[in-house]
Amino acid sequence: MQGFKSKKDIIMTFNLQEFAGEDFCYLTTTGRVTGRSHTVEIWFALHDSTLYILSGGLDRADWVKNALRQPRVSIKIREHVFTGLARQVKDTDEDVLARKLLFDKYSPTDDDLEEWARTSLPMAFDLTLDDKDD
Repeated sequence: MQGFKSKKDIIMTFNLQEFAGEDFCYLTTTGRVTGRSHTVEIWFALHDSTLYILSGGLDRADWVKNALRQPRVSIKIREHVFTGLARQVKDTDEDVLARKLLFDKYSPTDDDLEEWARTSLPMAFDLTLDDKDD
């Protein structure tokens, strides 16, 4: 169980690992030019209270550019919405972990992920539970 702070600073007990088996999450970033919300459906993996995503488009992907410009994001898994702070993974050990988690999760259903897992840009999102569910 993880403790998360909502916007009202109320500690909630929540087990993020119950979402680990979901195929997709919905990442919403704030547009760096328009200021409007942009949502993508994307693969993810969880470790403790951090969600990892690999960008095959590296830092050219719009969602990466948006997240690096405005790190506060929201992530929806099932009906739960989480607030997260985005960051590019730079630590070598965390880089290895992110790539392994995503490769291990998705390679059983897709045989051609070795290059993707090796060459994509790892992004991390440190999560808190938002106080609204959709």
